[in-house]
Parts: sequence; C-alpha cells; structure tokens
Amino acid sequence: MPINDRRCVSCRKLAPKSEFWRIVREHPSGTVRLDDGMGRSAYLCPTAQCLQAAQKKNRLGRALKAPVDNRLYQILSDRISPK
Repeated sequence: MPINDRRCVSCRKLAPKSEFWRIVREHPSGTVRLDDGMGRSAYLCPTAQCLQAAQKKNRLGRALKAPVDNRLYQILSDRISPK
C-alpha cells in the first residue's frame, strides 16, 4: 500500500487519502469529529452508497471503536447533496 493511500471502511476501495472523508475519534476525549483532530481515524468514500452501508452496518463505529452519533451521518449526507 503506497504511503498516502487509505481504504474506505465501507467499500474497501484503496485510494489517496485526499479522495476520502476523514472521521476521527479524538484522543483522549473519545469524541468523534470530521476532518481534523488527532486520534484513531477512519476513511469513507464521499458517496451515498458508502455512507448508507457504513451507517446500516455500523462500520464507522466498529472502525473507530466508539459510538457514532446520527448527527454525523446527517452532516455527511448534507455534504453529498447540499440544500
């Protein structure tokens, strides 16, 4: 795996990290955030299919080893289709 490549937790696609959304469980607070922060990270393709699969099967929660709030999924959904 090349140095800057990451894998989507939903579809398992391998691509440069700039093509993904980054979701972070911050250390030491354990809060889950988008895009920035230091801690355990998970990457997700910016597509509706990957987002739906990640939410349905709790893939982000398992990858981050922390509960993921539904508001985070709503924010990501809004990024796909801005209102």
